[in-house]
Amino acid sequence: MQFMTRVRWCLGCVLLAAGPWAVAAPCGELVRVETHARSQTAYALAYPPAGTNARAALVLLAGGDGRVQLDDDACPRALKGNSLVRSLPHFHAAGWATALVDAPSDHQGEDGLAGFRASPEHAQDLGRLIADLRARTGLPVWVVGTSRGSISGANAAARLAGAAAPDGVVLTSVLTVGATAARKPWVAQTVFDLPLQAITLPVLLIGHAEDRCPRSPASAMAQVAQAMRALRHEIVTVPGPAQPGLSQQAACEGRSPHGYIGQEAEVVEAMARFIAQR
Repeated sequence: MQFMTRVRWCLGCVLLAAGPWAVAAPCGELVRVETHARSQTAYALAYPPAGTNARAALVLLAGGDGRVQLDDDACPRALKGNSLVRSLPHFHAAGWATALVDAPSDHQGEDGLAGFRASPEHAQDLGRLIADLRARTGLPVWVVGTSRGSISGANAAARLAGAAAPDGVVLTSVLTVGATAARKPWVAQTVFDLPLQAITLPVLLIGHAEDRCPRSPASAMAQVAQAMRALRHEIVTVPGPAQPGLSQQAACEGRSPHGYIGQEAEVVEAMARFIAQR
């Protein structure tokens, strides 16, 4: 399998040494990987501050349609309110390299990833990204998926093996309830559409006690954990203030308890504790 190397460094950026690597400011290095059916999938590779020894590399899978629309400087132009996108500074401060993943080149339309999230092809694409990231950084690679991105994360954990498999997975605001009456059939997809019993990797499940999105009740995380055969797992329910009066749509978006608004550092700390327990 041939992987494409970095596309460009942002013009005039200062290169910062961080262990055996260098990183381009402001958003990192734009990397494109060859994926299914001659498509390409881009990710933004960024490192911790200079002088920090990175603990691991995180593959970040945003929710919604999955189109973060990375520009030539590896900066996201969309989904900026997503919890993983907002948490990038916290991830780097905690000592992690990050790979913020965009939708493939053939899924940049209105629906983005849509039903592709649950497909074997999507898992294989993520496996190529994981292998590429591991080769570039020499670090353990964990997959982190939030909201609809939890379907992608669970898909990778269930279907990948060998060098393409992640070292572990973190799923936040896990999508466990589908909209079966929706006009588009893929809106009914949940993590339960995947072979969860095949997951043997370490798994951390995070939910918010005040998440009022009907797709991701925190109470359903135990059922997800029971369906897996994870080497080890943990369920974390984040307490916090409610946001009364939100519409159903707003309750499922990033700037709400569903996206841990104002509690990003707390969520990253929970991830750090779990990932450190090797």
